[in-house]
Amino acid sequence: MRIVVKVGTSTLAHATGRLNIRHVEELVKVLSDLKNAGHQIILVSSGAIGMGVGKLNLPGKPSDMPTKQAAAAVGQCELMYTYDKLFLQYSHTVAQVLLTGEDVDHPERRENFENTMERLLELGALPVINENDTIATAEIKVGDNDTLGAIVACCVKADLLVLLSDIEGLYTADPRKAPDAKLIPTVEEVTPEIEALAGGVGSSLGTGGMATKLRAAKMVTAMGCDMVITNGEHPERLYDIAEGKDVGTRFVAKAKEANG
Repeated sequence: MRIVVKVGTSTLAHATGRLNIRHVEELVKVLSDLKNAGHQIILVSSGAIGMGVGKLNLPGKPSDMPTKQAAAAVGQCELMYTYDKLFLQYSHTVAQVLLTGEDVDHPERRENFENTMERLLELGALPVINENDTIATAEIKVGDNDTLGAIVACCVKADLLVLLSDIEGLYTADPRKAPDAKLIPTVEEVTPEIEALAGGVGSSLGTGGMATKLRAAKMVTAMGCDMVITNGEHPERLYDIAEGKDVGTRFVAKAKEANG
């Protein structure tokens, strides 16, 4: 199975912006094991700006573009150094791929990206993808890594996209405000009623929220790819997700739905 896993800043970093070592080490271990089992793994990783904030000892996430881009430049080095070191313990080679919106909107550049990804997977590498925050401005930004994860899943014709977030999945109401909110285990179609359940932006260091996740679900399910939202605090759940078990919220691919 070809699996794209998107991991959010809230999973990778503490609120301080510093690396959450326990979470990252566990995530790398599980992804390495899934790769050993024969799955092709692509990691879409947030965290560059958040880690740059920590490394530069900034008081919080910067609001101006130059400081954001500077933090991303510092944080991306730290992020890839960490992944390279941890995956190497399990004999897996990582490859860094940084994208902007132009790279996927331009047909020739998108084809180059798709060809490179195919070759990396053939060579047994584990691609780690992030938006190129150091050069991306508002005009060329993908915007958030939920959307980036969906674009990557569509480009590589993935079987499954997993969004590791700071929430268990999609609920009937915001569980932070409504204690009686219930987790929705399966979504056959992203209807206007489902979209109405989306709240705002998630963690203080991140850029996503449920609305971006639902947009990602619409993109990938239309291309025949399942999508699961689950809590990034429990990377071991990826084993069950890969086996099709009920974890978090699963958005069912259109083609699979039609085939029963």
